[in-house]
Amino acid sequence: MSSTTVASNVDVAVRAQLDYYGTGRYDLAEQMVTADYVDHEAPPGTPSGPEGANAVLDWLRGAFNDLSYEIKDAFGAGDRVAIRLTTRGTHTGEFMGKPATGRPFEFDAIHLFRVEDGRVAEHWAKRDDVALAKQIGLFE
Repeated sequence: MSSTTVASNVDVAVRAQLDYYGTGRYDLAEQMVTADYVDHEAPPGTPSGPEGANAVLDWLRGAFNDLSYEIKDAFGAGDRVAIRLTTRGTHTGEFMGKPATGRPFEFDAIHLFRVEDGRVAEHWAKRDDVALAKQIGLFE
């Protein structure tokens, strides 16, 4: 795989993270993910493809309507891309059974993507879910 292709894959993943998830652009789903896209971090029962991507976006934006990401690193090898980022937002809607608290949060995460033909085909993530839960009061 050429370095141009790897760079293009990194661009696709960064765009998906910032332009699609980061700004809540539902209209980008068809452009950003494959027809059989799988988000391995999605809630159980989430469909695949653009419909599933939008379902995850709905879930996230319903709980954190000002969700944003700051990319710290992004790099790739072959069809895989890794992004290290900081996630920020405010708990503005129900999340994991907890009503909105209005509390801000910030935590670090690593997102992994598999890119196929210029679109994201798979997504995995490792987030600091404990930090998020503490900051929005899930443990109170």
